[in-house]
Amino acid sequence: MTLPRVAFIGTGGTIASIGRGPLDLVDYSATGNLLDAAGLLARFPEVREVAEVVPVPYRAVSSTRVGWADWKALLLLCDRLVADDPSLAGIVIGHGTASLEETAYFLSLTLKTSVPVVLVGAQRPSSALSTDAGLNLVNAVRVAACPEARGLGTLVLLNDEIHAAREVTKTSTGRLQTFRTPDFGALGHADGDRISFYRRPLRRVAPDTEFDVRGLDALPRVDITYSYADADGTAARAFLAAGARGIVTAGFAPGFVTPEETEVLREAVAKGVVVVCSSRAGSGRVFRTTRTREAGFLSADNLTPQKARILLALALTCTSDPQEIERIFATY
Repeated sequence: MTLPRVAFIGTGGTIASIGRGPLDLVDYSATGNLLDAAGLLARFPEVREVAEVVPVPYRAVSSTRVGWADWKALLLLCDRLVADDPSLAGIVIGHGTASLEETAYFLSLTLKTSVPVVLVGAQRPSSALSTDAGLNLVNAVRVAACPEARGLGTLVLLNDEIHAAREVTKTSTGRLQTFRTPDFGALGHADGDRISFYRRPLRRVAPDTEFDVRGLDALPRVDITYSYADADGTAARAFLAAGARGIVTAGFAPGFVTPEETEVLREAVAKGVVVVCSSRAGSGRVFRTTRTREAGFLSADNLTPQKARILLALALTCTSDPQEIERIFATY
C-alpha cells in the first residue's frame, strides 16, 4: 500500500526537547538539547508506519520568541513545499505550546493552499517518562494526511484531540489536556482505529481569505491592554505613544474596562486608532452595547485577546474603516 506523503517542519519546543533524564519534566529546556525535524522522526520511527514523512529543515526557536518573522517564514515555506511537491497530502509543524495557538490562527488566516496544515506540540519533552511527544506526532501526521481535514483551516492536534485554530487555547501550564476549545469543543479525535471528525468551523478559513501578507515587511502595531481593578489606562497610553494603530482590550467579563481606561481608549478612537474589546475570561462573546458603541469600540466576538490582536493586525493591512473591520471580525 502506498502511504500518503506528509512534510514535517520542526521548529523546536517541548516536543523536540531532550532533558537531563526521564523524570526531568520541568527544567528540560536548560539543557539546550533540541532535536531537528529529522532527529525527532528518528526518535519516533513509528510515524513512518502511517505516512511517508519528509523532514523539512527549520531553525529551533522558543515559542516565546515566535512572532511575525517566523509566521511569515513558515507561511512562505508551506507555499514552497506545496508548489515543489504536488503529491504532498499535508504539512505538520512541530511547535512550542506557549504561542502555538497564535501561529496556528495566523496561518489559518493567511495560507493560500488547501493542503491541510496541522500544528503539534507536547507537554512533556521527548526524553520524559510517558512523554506525549511521539503519539502526538504520529496523530498529527495522520490528521494532515486525512482527506476530511481539507477545508477546515489550520488545525491543532494534541492529546488525541483535533481543534480549529480560531477556537483553541492553552488552558493549563502542565496538564496533557491543556489545549481546549471552551465554547464549542473539539472538531474530532485521532483514535487508534481512525480519524473521526464531528463538526466543521463555519467562520472563513484559509485559503479563502482576503489577507495576503507575502509582500509585507511588518504587520501594523496592535497591542493588548489587560483590565484589572484600579487600572488607570497607563498601559494604553504607552501603547499609543509607541505608535499602536490598534488596541485590543482584555476586559472584565463580559468585556468592559475601567472608567479610566475607557477615557484613554475614547481618545485613541478619536485619533483614528481602532479599539476592539475582548475579555480576559477566555470564553464567551463580547456584546456591542450602547456604552461601547458610543465610545466607538468594536467587539472581538468570542476571540481571545491574543487571537483578536492577530485578526485586527491583519484587518489593518486591508482597511482602517471601523465598519469594514467590524465585518472582518464577524467573518473570521
